[in-house]
Amino acid sequence: MVTGTTTLEAELLRVAGAVPDPELPVLTLSELGVLRAVRVRGDAVEVDLTPTYTGCPAIEAMSTDIERALHDHGVREVTVRTVLAPAWSTDDITPEGRDKLSEFGIAPPRVRHDSGPVALELGPTRTLIDETDPVRCPHCGSADTELLSRFSSTACKALRRCLSCREPFDHFKEL
Repeated sequence: MVTGTTTLEAELLRVAGAVPDPELPVLTLSELGVLRAVRVRGDAVEVDLTPTYTGCPAIEAMSTDIERALHDHGVREVTVRTVLAPAWSTDDITPEGRDKLSEFGIAPPRVRHDSGPVALELGPTRTLIDETDPVRCPHCGSADTELLSRFSSTACKALRRCLSCREPFDHFKEL
């Protein structure tokens, strides 16, 4: 999904992609999958960034951090555009990003079994996740976990507890 047609664009994509996520600094924006494109337009650089959800409060911090990183790299004019389509999905998190989440003590999102948009319903919800795929404890690996709260430190995470080691942990919710 990320584009980089020239050597300079590829280099700037690497620089912008290395910026840590402000809410999950263990992940870079590339590993989170929110950095969509970097284009060089003369002396200016345009960056496309997709928020994890439309109301994500971190998008401004991400944009500022990308601008700072590119300015530090010698780029004078940077424009960061918020791009909503195609929408970000937890499937956009790289395998390295998933490993880092787990190492950091956050259960990574499970892989969705539907590549389309996430359906929002007012009644009982249709799950896009294979219910036989449990949320595993990032501390001990047990599949015996329970949901404590649908929301945790950020809207994109739920709070769970392992029934084996008894440790609470965040679970990055599937979107």
